[in-house]
Amino acid sequence: MASIKRENLGLLNDKLTVTLTQEDYLKEFETSLKKHAKTANIPGFRKGMVPAGLIKKMYGQSVFTDEVLKKVEKELNFYLSNEQVEIFAQPLPLDSQLANLDFTQPGNYDFAFEIGLKPAFEIDTKKIKVKKYKVAITDEMIQNEVERIQTRNGNMTEPETATSEENILNVTFTESDKDGNAIEGGIQKDNSLLIKYFAAATRKKLIGAKKDDTHTIQLKKAFEEKELEVIVGDLGITKEEADKYFTLLVTKVGFVEKAALDETLFKASYPNQTITTEAEFRAAIKADIEGYYEQQAKNQIHDQIYHHLIDHTKMEFPVAFLKRWLQQGGEKTRTEEEAEKEYPVFQDQLKWTLISGQLITEKKIEVVAEDLKNFAKQQLLSYMGGQLGAMGDNDQWLEDYAMRMMQDKKFVEDSYHRISADKLFNAIEGEVTTKDEDITAEKFADMLKHHHH
Repeated sequence: MASIKRENLGLLNDKLTVTLTQEDYLKEFETSLKKHAKTANIPGFRKGMVPAGLIKKMYGQSVFTDEVLKKVEKELNFYLSNEQVEIFAQPLPLDSQLANLDFTQPGNYDFAFEIGLKPAFEIDTKKIKVKKYKVAITDEMIQNEVERIQTRNGNMTEPETATSEENILNVTFTESDKDGNAIEGGIQKDNSLLIKYFAAATRKKLIGAKKDDTHTIQLKKAFEEKELEVIVGDLGITKEEADKYFTLLVTKVGFVEKAALDETLFKASYPNQTITTEAEFRAAIKADIEGYYEQQAKNQIHDQIYHHLIDHTKMEFPVAFLKRWLQQGGEKTRTEEEAEKEYPVFQDQLKWTLISGQLITEKKIEVVAEDLKNFAKQQLLSYMGGQLGAMGDNDQWLEDYAMRMMQDKKFVEDSYHRISADKLFNAIEGEVTTKDEDITAEKFADMLKHHHH
C-alpha cells in the first residue's frame, strides 16, 4: 500500500517521499494495456485482435510509466488535501526514479518532492492610517477645460503664416548638427505642435513661420521640462540625449477657430444634460473635474492601503525553495542569476496574493454575474466617453454587449480580479483612519507621476 513520509528541510520547506508498492499500480497497468489492445491499429492484425505479447512489447514501458506517475500524483494530491497542507505553486520533484522504472520487473518505488509552505500571518486593517487628498478646483482649471472643449470642437484652418502662439505647426524632425546638416542614418519623425509648447526664445523665432521654412533647434533649449519629456519620448530617445540637434521642416501651418460658447457646443459636450447657459456649462465642467479628482483621491487611498499591507504585514517565506521554483517550476526555465534578480518582485506578488486572499475570505468578498455584466457596461460607456446617451434608447444594446463580453473567458477572468480587488479596497477603506489633506492640482499630479508601485 502507498505511503508518504514527510521531513522538514528548513523554514517552511518540507520533503515528501511517496512510496509505491507494485500492488498500487500493477492492476491499473494491466487494465490500461487491455484497453490499448482493443483500440490499437497495427498492420497485419484486425482491430482488437493484436496479441497481448506484442501490445506489451510495443506499449508496455510507456503505459507502465504513465500509470506509475498517475498513481504518484494521485497519492500526493490526496495527502496534501487530506492533511490540509497549504503550499506555494506545485511540488518540485527531487531525486527521480524514472530511469529505474521497468515494466518487466515491477517493484517498489520512491518519488521525492520538495514543497514550500505558506506562512501564517495577521492583519489588522483598523490600524491603517491614510491621507485623503483634496484638490481645490480653480477658475483657471475650468477655463482651461472650456478652451480645450472649444478647440476640440473647433474648425481647422490653414493660414499662410503663423501669427500667434496658438498656431499649430506640422513639422518633420530631422536629426542634424548644430548647423542644420542632416546626420546620415539619424532620426526623422513627423509631429504636430502648438507654437506655445516651445520655450519662449524658440516661440519668438517660430512666429511668422510659413510652409517649407526650416529651423535648427537643440531639444533641451527649445522645450521646457514638461514638453521636453513628451518630445524625447516621441522621438524614441532619453532625456540624457536632449542635447541633440534637429532641423524642423514646416510642412503645414494650422489654426483652430474655437467653437462658440453656445447651445450647439453645450449639446455636443453634454448630450445627456439640458444646458442652455455658459454658467451651467462651466458648472458641469467643474463637476466633471471634481469627479475626476475625487476618483484619483480614492485611488490614492487604495494605493496607500496596498503599501501599508505590503510593508507592515510580517511574513516569512521559504526563500531558497521559491528561488528554485522560479528556476524550474514556472512557464519558462530561468538561470540562477535570473531567478535571483526577479525574486524580490516575485515575493511581493506572492505576499499580496496571500494578503488579499485572506482578506477576501475574512470580509466575504464575492463577485457575481451581475457585477461582471455591470462592469462590461461601464467599460463600454467609458470607451464612448459618456456619449452613448446621444444615441437614444440603448439599454438593450448595452445589455447585448455585456452578454457577449461574458462569453469571453479572458474578459471574465480579468474583470473578476479587478472587481474583486475594487470591492476589497472599498471594504477596507471603510475601516481605516482617514485624514483630509489639501493639495494643489500641480502637486497632486507630480505626486502621481513620480509614484512607482
